[in-house]
Amino acid sequence: MAVYSSVDREALHVKLADEAHWIGEAPARESYLRIDRLVEAAVRSGCGAVHPGYGFLAESEAFAEACGRSGLVFIGPSPSAIGLMGSKIASREAVLRAGVPVVPGSEGPVTSVREVTRLSERLGLPLLIKASAGGGGKGMRIVARSEEVDSALRAARDEAESSFGDATVYVEKYIPRPRHIEVQILADGFGNAIHLGERECSVQRRHQKLVEESPSPAVDARFRKELGAAALAVARAAGYVNAGTVEFLVDAAGEPADWRFYFLEMNTRLQVEHPVTELVSGVDLVREQIRIAAGLPLDLAQSDVDLRGSAIECRIYAEDPARDFMPSPGRLTSLREPSGPGIRCDSGVSAGDVVPFEYDPLIAKLVAYGRDRDQAIRRMKRALREYRVGGVRTTIPFFQRLLNDAEFLAGRLHTGLIDANRDKLLLESAAEVEEVAVLAAALAQMTERPVRPPDGRRPSRWRELGGRRPW
Repeated sequence: MAVYSSVDREALHVKLADEAHWIGEAPARESYLRIDRLVEAAVRSGCGAVHPGYGFLAESEAFAEACGRSGLVFIGPSPSAIGLMGSKIASREAVLRAGVPVVPGSEGPVTSVREVTRLSERLGLPLLIKASAGGGGKGMRIVARSEEVDSALRAARDEAESSFGDATVYVEKYIPRPRHIEVQILADGFGNAIHLGERECSVQRRHQKLVEESPSPAVDARFRKELGAAALAVARAAGYVNAGTVEFLVDAAGEPADWRFYFLEMNTRLQVEHPVTELVSGVDLVREQIRIAAGLPLDLAQSDVDLRGSAIECRIYAEDPARDFMPSPGRLTSLREPSGPGIRCDSGVSAGDVVPFEYDPLIAKLVAYGRDRDQAIRRMKRALREYRVGGVRTTIPFFQRLLNDAEFLAGRLHTGLIDANRDKLLLESAAEVEEVAVLAAALAQMTERPVRPPDGRRPSRWRELGGRRPW
């Protein structure tokens, strides 16, 4: 059973569901964030369990509690685990007690310029002011100079309040050019917990991920073991049950043997990038979520986990990379998705659908799998060449440039990679400009009044184009 808002009436998930219920108008606060309507629809349709997906209320302690009160199984962790990991301040304290390192910063929330200034004197600049609730890069501001403290603190608090309804912020030491690496964990209600390796998520824009891959090109067996042990320690500290992701910031300065990792946060839900882990581990994460929620034990141990090959995911957004990834909502006038060996396309749209401006403009998750990273990248390049989306601008041209970038190919990744290479990654390519010019010339020629050929044949605009084809 699926739910939908007014703007999603013709969405793909509605068409595919056996049963669908309208829950409100397009704004999320009137539909997808309405806990009462979601629970009422689930109860009315006789559902036994609710899967929250990976957006909106997926990490809502209140939603998980409401499901429990109504006799619905919430396919995710307990409300208490969601609440603990949902507070970045409380989670920092919990993982420190578990012996997992965190980025140096404030011991609790900060509310004044004076507090931030004192921290800058102790930790040094730059600093990062972060919202305690929520994620996705919202409520975050970098302080590079002391005179920026006041404006950065106000901006972070205001954005945190508007995005999450909680203006609480704290401070961390800002680590320049870090790697963002996360670990997928599974834990059941019988005390069993495993990890399924790591995902490299360093290619980001505005602190939000664009490309994810598993395994990380920078992680060896020793480092993987250390990250996995730390992730499981975090899960135990939270009393965690179900699927989750522990995210780490890796200070990759110097030689790999000198790298240090710090706990960043725990996502108490399925991640958008979970397909890359599924492909390299052979484990269906959603199936495991449902089994755990049904009270079943894990059917594999850590020794059973066998990571093979390499997988990479590109998030296909209706965004314009040439305009700083601004959303490009609109109707998909045409759509041709790629396929072939090693290609998986988790799509949420079909031709004729509208990408609404009210929600995240994610169109699909394009994933390529190969025996190694090189083959996975080559398969992804082919898939991107095959992908056709009409009516909106997408991130496809950006990925085509990124996957030919020397730094990316060498695996030298960090969270500032896009900003450091904006000139070559975000500008329109010559090929795109040439394509537009050819189309314009062809269409202009087609609209001219045809002249009857000397041989008396009926004029043909197509013949006038010679060997050129406008499409």
